[in-house]
Amino acid sequence: MKDIIRNIRKDLKIASDKKYLNTFQRFFKEKVKCYGINSTNTVKLMKKYYPRISVMNKKDIFSICNELYSSNYCEEAFISTGWLSRLDNLYTMADLNIFRSWINKYIDNWAKCDGFCCGVISKYLDKYPSQIKQVIKWSLSKNKWMRRASAVSLVTGARKGLYLKEVFTVSDILLEDNEDMVQKGYGWLLKEASRKNEDQIFKYILKNKDRMPRTSLRYAIELMDKDKKIVAMRR
Repeated sequence: MKDIIRNIRKDLKIASDKKYLNTFQRFFKEKVKCYGINSTNTVKLMKKYYPRISVMNKKDIFSICNELYSSNYCEEAFISTGWLSRLDNLYTMADLNIFRSWINKYIDNWAKCDGFCCGVISKYLDKYPSQIKQVIKWSLSKNKWMRRASAVSLVTGARKGLYLKEVFTVSDILLEDNEDMVQKGYGWLLKEASRKNEDQIFKYILKNKDRMPRTSLRYAIELMDKDKKIVAMRR
């Protein structure tokens, strides 16, 4: 295991680009830790090592992923998430506790959060839909990334028309959250839910628009026609 981790980090250092590092930082308000590698090359590295990872036992896979997440480097997190999203056949119901701990301890920007939630948690919920109640509880966390995760984890399903009741539950809890990353997270969720349930989402927005931060509101109505946007934005 240590050999794989050492080789991955060696490859990451070789592929690092200082120019891209500065460009990447512009996408974040907080300081992020990264090598400076674009997504295409990061995916190539993920795929390079995936054949070796995929034949390992689950305990070793999770151990390697934990080591990579704990470094706080964005690219190491992206590689771990890429592997895990492809190994959803290994998930058991109890894994949600591990996934939650990784979010709580190691997720520190929107890119890590969204990648993990859309790539891993969404597939976990496909397999264990009854556990959605546990994910919704994350919206009560003091950790803003856990709160964002509670919304973003439902995005993939909401895009397909699923989880409408849960979309409203999470949005109710996060409605007046003062963190912009959380506001954008549940606003994005409402936007994706509007693809299949526009009327219900629009009614929800009209009911709550005076309490919703403008950031959330703008995200939520993004896919709606001009007339609905005008009505929604009117105070």
